[in-house]
Amino acid sequence: MTGVSDNPTRRAVFTCRPTAPAEARPCAEMIVGNLAGDAYRRTIKEADVSALMDFYDEGAQEGGFEGGVRMALQAILASPHFIFRMEEVPDGIAPGEIYDIGQGDLASRLSYFMWGAPPDAELIELAERGRLSNSKEFEQQVLRMLNDPRAEALATRFASQWLRLQDLEDIHPDALTYPYFDETLSEAMTRETELFFSHLVEEDRPILELLTADYTFVNERLARHYGVPGIIGPEFQKMSYPDETRRGLLGHGSILTMTSHADRTSPVLRGKWVLEVLLGAPPPPPPPDIPAFEEVGEAEDGRFLTVRGAYGAASRESCLSLVPCRHRSDWVSP
Repeated sequence: MTGVSDNPTRRAVFTCRPTAPAEARPCAEMIVGNLAGDAYRRTIKEADVSALMDFYDEGAQEGGFEGGVRMALQAILASPHFIFRMEEVPDGIAPGEIYDIGQGDLASRLSYFMWGAPPDAELIELAERGRLSNSKEFEQQVLRMLNDPRAEALATRFASQWLRLQDLEDIHPDALTYPYFDETLSEAMTRETELFFSHLVEEDRPILELLTADYTFVNERLARHYGVPGIIGPEFQKMSYPDETRRGLLGHGSILTMTSHADRTSPVLRGKWVLEVLLGAPPPPPPPDIPAFEEVGEAEDGRFLTVRGAYGAASRESCLSLVPCRHRSDWVSP
């Protein structure tokens, strides 16, 4: 076929064309095997091709060669081996028993972790040769993949899941208290943290820089929110903090917004986030007799209390057992 239908996608699918009826099925088997291998992200077995060829035969009865390939492709796309990342358990493995995963499954794990996408030809080739489990080969592949533009997924997917950045989409600060907060600013906050995490990985920076970095990435909208002049345009750029009041991840607007109430900051939510997300040590349930936090409190001398002072007063008598933990984690950021 020529014309509109003859395009790169069709040529990638139809890697062969039968010139006689006897060539149709062998050609279809090769096409189906190649497509299934790419879709299933593993070495294809004879049983896989045989099952798919049943769909080819059904489609070919009415649609000829192309109709058969089309139906086989539909079966591939509907298969759980394509939709899900399924790993094969070796024969004879008891429930709970530890075993080495297959080379193809290892390639798939690595690729989806680093790129958020199926393994490429180089990974598949190494897996088929049984070389991917070699520690040196594995390290070389990790370095290669980190230098690939697709490694951006490590920041957008891994960092988002670990740091719970997706929760920012559900945060709606009080419009009267924060009239300038909008979706554009929220997206900029998320992107700041993604770029920051990506920079740490790509530049192989020390892990403590996650908390101590004196720089971040901002565009004009976010810089204006931070009160930083001189940043123009929608593109993000690296920026050094003008003073020491803001440092590292815990100074990012994304984290500060997620760990606040709609109309005020919350050192309790922030400390809980630090314990759960960064330290992996969730705090115990709070004591039942903690007094309600008053939005505006008064000190004994008649002065209004700050948020920090009000929380300190509320916890002084009822939460003495939590003081060491609180001092370690809840006042970690502005």
